[in-house]
Amino acid sequence: MRRPQAHLTALGGLIALAAALGIGRFVYTPILPSMMQALGLSQTAAGMIASANFLGYLLGALLAASPKLPGSRRAWLLGSLVLSAGSTSAMGGVSTTAPFLLLRFVGGGASAVVLVLASALVLGSLAEAQRPGLSALHFAGVGIGVVVSAILVAVLQCAGQPWQSLWVANGIVALLAAFAAAPLMRQGQAPVQLARQSPAQPIDSGLLRLIIAYGLFGFGYVITATFIVTMVRGTPEIRALEPVIWIVFGLSAAPSVAIWTSVAARLGVPAAFALASVVEACGVVASVAWPSEIGLFLAAMLVGGTFMGLTALGLIRARSLASGNPRRTLALMTAAFGLGQIIGPGFAGAVSDRFGGFAAPSLVAVAALLIAAALVSERRILVLRAEQ
Repeated sequence: MRRPQAHLTALGGLIALAAALGIGRFVYTPILPSMMQALGLSQTAAGMIASANFLGYLLGALLAASPKLPGSRRAWLLGSLVLSAGSTSAMGGVSTTAPFLLLRFVGGGASAVVLVLASALVLGSLAEAQRPGLSALHFAGVGIGVVVSAILVAVLQCAGQPWQSLWVANGIVALLAAFAAAPLMRQGQAPVQLARQSPAQPIDSGLLRLIIAYGLFGFGYVITATFIVTMVRGTPEIRALEPVIWIVFGLSAAPSVAIWTSVAARLGVPAAFALASVVEACGVVASVAWPSEIGLFLAAMLVGGTFMGLTALGLIRARSLASGNPRRTLALMTAAFGLGQIIGPGFAGAVSDRFGGFAAPSLVAVAALLIAAALVSERRILVLRAEQ
């Protein structure tokens, strides 16, 4: 693959992730306050709708990772981009909980298929072109999609548009992005080598700790990522920040993979994962302990600036610890992360309705992130103590 083509492939991956994840998966957060106000949705119902999306994400990721997936991977990728856009627009055509749950479930599955297959196609093509550094451009798509959707929601809200129009408009933008990504997402010329199935190996303690930490991270980030805009609307002194806070979140996410992989190159992946978990925990604390302009901006920057970096670092570390076929290890990581995401929003919504705020569930999320940091860095700490 020629170098210009490598850039185009990475650009195609960026557009695909922006459409299916930045918009399709995360646009729920800036639209949620308007939906809750117009429909009288409880925090519990809002959390369950978010959890349905993450359940779809879990199943979609496992489907995309299956070696028995029939047909062309590129066809699955492009079809999932269209399905993600369609389910996003369709959210504007319903108004009750059951169809919300179904559409967000379908959208979550589609976004996961796009993430897994687009990443496999792009990273494989970049490896063939000997341009692995362009992977940061690919993963920046999530943050860029968040920024685009946040700006679009803010503009439409300022124009007095109802929540239904916000969904439809974002779905149309995601569909246009899918058409833009399609010609750029080309398979490389190198033949795909299928990994020979090897007997399942026992999971060693280091990998088990990482899997548990990855699940705790999924739980720890998702409460703030789902409800941060709702927190802003619920605080009269800073309600004017609502159109801005999600843009800050996306701008912080865009370069996060490049930043945290650079940190990992200096400190090692376990130390970088632990450090990013602590930084993210500080952001979650700021979202509830410092309900001011500075506190919410800090929360958006710290959580937005770590969640994609932690996602990448976790998978990098898992591949290094995997014995035999890494597919099983990555599936376990995906399952743990997915379970954490599924539990988080429903738990936060129910506790918020019970206690009248997000402080209690957010502090549980902080504890989860700190435990994740300790689990991943435990071996390093023990070695340092032994040397002393």
